[in-house]
Amino acid sequence: MRILVIGGGGREHAIVWSLAKSHKVKELLCAPGNAGIAELAECVPIAVDHFDDLVQLAREREIDLVFVGPDDPLAAGIVDAFQDAGIPAFGPDRKAAEIEGSKIFMKDLLRKYGIPTARYESFTDFEAALAYLRTQQAPIVVKADGLAAGKGVTVAATLDEAEEALRGMMLGGVFGASGSQVVIEEFMTGQEMSILAFVDGETVRAMVPAQDHKPIFDGDKGPNTGGMGTYSPLPHLPQALVDDAIVNIIEPTARAMVAEGRPFRGVLFAGLMLTPDGVKTVEFNARMGDPETQVVLPRLETDLLDIVLAAMEGRLADIEIKWKDEAAVCVIAASEGYPGSYPKGRPISGLEAAKEAGALVFHAGTAEKDGEIVTSGGRVLGIVGLGRDIAEARERAYEAAGLISFEGMQRRSDIAMKALKAAGQA
Repeated sequence: MRILVIGGGGREHAIVWSLAKSHKVKELLCAPGNAGIAELAECVPIAVDHFDDLVQLAREREIDLVFVGPDDPLAAGIVDAFQDAGIPAFGPDRKAAEIEGSKIFMKDLLRKYGIPTARYESFTDFEAALAYLRTQQAPIVVKADGLAAGKGVTVAATLDEAEEALRGMMLGGVFGASGSQVVIEEFMTGQEMSILAFVDGETVRAMVPAQDHKPIFDGDKGPNTGGMGTYSPLPHLPQALVDDAIVNIIEPTARAMVAEGRPFRGVLFAGLMLTPDGVKTVEFNARMGDPETQVVLPRLETDLLDIVLAAMEGRLADIEIKWKDEAAVCVIAASEGYPGSYPKGRPISGLEAAKEAGALVFHAGTAEKDGEIVTSGGRVLGIVGLGRDIAEARERAYEAAGLISFEGMQRRSDIAMKALKAAGQA
């Protein structure tokens, strides 16, 4: 098969890497791709929001299947564009992708169908939102309704901080149109857990769980990012909690989308909080997570393409999905200044040394310039260590990360420490 992957980040590198292992794949293209993806697939410099050009490319190259990675094009209807052209595309259509594209839609859906989530109210008017906020207690969460590259959420320690975030979103336009509507939500305490699932309507086949680290600094300090590292499995969390999330949150959500006339086909990503009152939904995403994909796919034993084809053909219930016992830990190397503004074009050294040390190095924000790999994004690399358990995988990930450098590189030093501390290994 000829496959076109849409996107150019670490998630897409992991997807391309996984698809490249399939004997069914004849040719792999990626648009726009990055310097790492270029080692596995032909990269075509077409932006993810140029739907007409992407459809034309798929036609010219006789693409059999399109795999869409990022959230923005899904929310904008890229799958609909390919379907209208008669080209099979893996991912939810625009109506189904609204589960990520609008936090208000998602929260209202969960409320309507009694699916556990935090107490909330939504607003389109600033004065009404401000009046409600002033009746609440801190800490409290303020969320932009639309997509904001994983940064549209403020966990405010004080009401003054929450008011500042609200003003920035609704009046200051810090997230553009995405912040013109907001959700004000109660603060939930507990550990976070991510569960990605293949879905073909009502059939849900969950992947192995992972845990992300959103804040930029050690100890979960500082502003939220798109994710500074992740690990899988979660040995410190009982399987009963994972099963609870699948049975009481993910499966009912898939059924709710069918009932709403928006059947979801693709990867549904549940961001969950393990609260004292049970597992609750933080958010849903309409695609594979980044950087969760970088630790989940290396643990997948079944051919990813076989699963994708089964989901697209409505026979997901009939396929057996196998996972490896080994653990995976991903450490993100980010640019100086991220998640704010950051420089680009800084040369990266040590990539080959990290690979020789046994790590998987997924490129997130890289480019090639004058024969050299340079930085081109906020999150630059995802360095993944594999091992018999979290401790060994973590050691290998950090050993490899220590071999890579570029000016201003920043990374957290405590990825997966929660699991080790819970096991008495740290």
